[in-house]
Amino acid sequence: MNDVLDIALLAVLQGVTEFLPVSSSGHLVLGKHLLGLHPAAGPTLEVVLHGGTMVSIVTYYRRRLMELARACCRGNRDAWRFVGLLAAGCVPAVILYLAAGSFLEAQFHHPMVAAGLLCVTGCVVFSLRWAPRGTVAVGFRASLAMGIAQAVALLPGISRSGATLAAGRWCGLAPAAVAEMSFLMVLPLLGGAVLLEVPHLVRGSAATGLDPLALGLGFLLAAVTGYAALAALVRLLTGRRAHWFGAYCLAAGLLAVVLLAWG
Repeated sequence: MNDVLDIALLAVLQGVTEFLPVSSSGHLVLGKHLLGLHPAAGPTLEVVLHGGTMVSIVTYYRRRLMELARACCRGNRDAWRFVGLLAAGCVPAVILYLAAGSFLEAQFHHPMVAAGLLCVTGCVVFSLRWAPRGTVAVGFRASLAMGIAQAVALLPGISRSGATLAAGRWCGLAPAAVAEMSFLMVLPLLGGAVLLEVPHLVRGSAATGLDPLALGLGFLLAAVTGYAALAALVRLLTGRRAHWFGAYCLAAGLLAVVLLAWG
């Protein structure tokens, strides 16, 4: 298949799996392996598609973000406290990436690693079945726990949404509160990752090994499908049905391990 079709398929896969707790990175690594995309592109393709899903978050939470921005401009202490908690949640991932970025990126070339960690995600997400309903307000403890979970999710196969949602729920946060915290706290990281990749994208296919127009299409598809998946997940969390994604991840991970071992 050509780059356009390959990336279009991966973009839809990214958009659907980014917010659902099934590990978009794991699905992308396995999808790239099955589709035969050249691994020389490194993390650039993932960053472009994550940029598309970043647009999904901003669009879905646009009212909350505007409200937060206005409150911060007025000097509202609660608003600034929430922004501080979002920033604190990003620190573990930044520290881990600075300390072991090369190692983390190298794992994106190993489908078996993604398959195995997808099984881990399955167990973590299925634990939501027993998580408390939650009434605790977002505080530093929950922010730190979700931040550590977000850092671990830099590995392919570990669902960022699944890990952070589970961490928040086990800290006592309500489903709506933990979803908002989970998806807003990733915005600075996604924005930074996209900015770091801009020089490579400007140089086009010579730097990425992929067609820039195909990457643009992937960005758009990831944004549209990501918005739909985000809206669906928030509804599922409210209905306490999100843990079933854990069963899917465990089954998908085990199947991928078998296929890769026999392939």
